[in-house]
Amino acid sequence: MENTQKTAVVVSAHSADFVWRAGGAIALHAQKGYAVTVVCMSYGERGESAKLWKLPDMTPDKVKTCRKAEAEKAAQCLGVADIQFWDIGDYPLVITREHLFRLAALYRKARPAFILSHSLQDPYNFDHPMATEFAQHARVIAQAHGHTPEVKVLGAPPVFLFEPHQPEQCDWKPSVLLDITPVWEKKRAAIECMAGQEHLWEYYERVALQRGAQGARNSDRKMTYGEGYQNVFPHVVEALA
Repeated sequence: MENTQKTAVVVSAHSADFVWRAGGAIALHAQKGYAVTVVCMSYGERGESAKLWKLPDMTPDKVKTCRKAEAEKAAQCLGVADIQFWDIGDYPLVITREHLFRLAALYRKARPAFILSHSLQDPYNFDHPMATEFAQHARVIAQAHGHTPEVKVLGAPPVFLFEPHQPEQCDWKPSVLLDITPVWEKKRAAIECMAGQEHLWEYYERVALQRGAQGARNSDRKMTYGEGYQNVFPHVVEALA
């Protein structure tokens, strides 16, 4: 019997990215009954864990252990159904054919209603757009009838790009503003799980407040906290309102 539960997939370059950038969307959809899978391509052990590297006797394996524990705790706060740590390594991410096929297989199995990943550009962190290229390349493979033809091909789930740290420098502009006010406390709790990057906690609360203010300005709803997304493909609809 086919599983009818709605699903979503988040492709996160490092183990904290899904929290800062998409934690609200994850919590909101989990609350609505979606089974959300988060793929952490790396732990961010080289480039995303400066605070941990300042501690004495730190090693890559110790950093990975800390970041994994943080991400698992954050995922629990958000209601993530499945968090996967692929341990590809960061700075740089090195993606192989096997990784592409693995993600394509995940897409076909999960059949996500939507996919979330990073901006297409980021001059400050090349792992981020590489993760998005990976996410979209695997989507195309999962749609190919000649790839493992015995498995049903993927349809056309929309892809949304979450907000980079410096959007103006990444040629990123939100085309979707998501109201995360009802789940803000869950996102804030998840943010506080990421002890290795404590310097970002207040920054991402300010981002959420800014997007909330913009969302309220562009709608007739009372909205305090928001997340911004850029859609990759046109939305196909039956009515405009």
